Amino acid sequence: MAQHFLQSAAARSLSIATVLRLSDRDAEAVFAELRWPETKGNAVCVHCGCPTCYEARRPSGALRYRCKACRKDFSLTSGTLFAFHKLPLQTYLAAVAIFCNEVKGKSALALSRDLGVQYKTAWVLAHKIREAVSTALHGARLGGEGAEVEIDGGYFGGYVKPANHKENRRDRRLARNQNGKRKCVVVRQRDGRTLPNAFPSEAAALSFIKHRVAKGTALFADDSSAWNALHAAYEVKRINHQLAYSMDSASTNEAEGFFSRMRRGEIGHHHHFAGAYLARYAQESAWREDQRRECNGTQVRQVIGLAMQARPSVDFCGYWQRGPSFQQRRRA
Repeated sequence: MAQHFLQSAAARSLSIATVLRLSDRDAEAVFAELRWPETKGNAVCVHCGCPTCYEARRPSGALRYRCKACRKDFSLTSGTLFAFHKLPLQTYLAAVAIFCNEVKGKSALALSRDLGVQYKTAWVLAHKIREAVSTALHGARLGGEGAEVEIDGGYFGGYVKPANHKENRRDRRLARNQNGKRKCVVVRQRDGRTLPNAFPSEAAALSFIKHRVAKGTALFADDSSAWNALHAAYEVKRINHQLAYSMDSASTNEAEGFFSRMRRGEIGHHHHFAGAYLARYAQESAWREDQRRECNGTQVRQVIGLAMQARPSVDFCGYWQRGPSFQQRRRA
């Protein structure tokens, strides 16, 4: 029997112990290399783009750079997803490593204990990491001539515990008994990428599917009436799950497999996906799904690289303060 990749030595190229042994200078070098790969870690001014910059550390030891052209100062994280950070860069590097080492998700409570920070700090940091990995899905398109893509919808968040007495229980499949939480719709190319998003219903996802799946793609879906409109634009093969899980090459098994792993992350780690953040959790699960054959060291470098290329978070920068400065940055 073949060994699972996660059990092999190839999956372990970076350990938490290695990260924690790094000095502040080592952590700075890692972030600089991933932020400015074109100059091999040499700083480039974030204000004017001048490549001639030099270190101008603060008396506290905090790293700052100064541009020789415009004479402005900036830091390693200025203008990035980790802008305005208060924690040492080594802590951010450890947070990303811990985040990537988990196979199905990392709860904010466990992350706060691992890093020794408040729960609120860990919660925002985890969401910023999710925002970083979600940038890898921006503008992604699936399919093409000869390609096969599966589409399916799954309910996440908003679980309601059944009443104790049978006569008080309600059928949650009926619209009048639902709580309005959103549904996650996944679009997955067979042996390829996963592209999820959250919608009020499967029917509301049709425009998303038509925009993200190329013409000429063969679609596979279940017998939900929400997918009937796709027959006008694609070749669609349907499978009735009341009869079989797979028949005549028609199945949504890969999409269902993604839902299974995402649901384990919800139940086993997070316990609850809030509706407003469901898309972020789904995108995190999709990134884990697509990178499951990459070693953890490569995953860490990819996440930090995405965070260094992303702009400051509109949703989570100053999330807990919600003061005027936050609103101004949001409008900007």
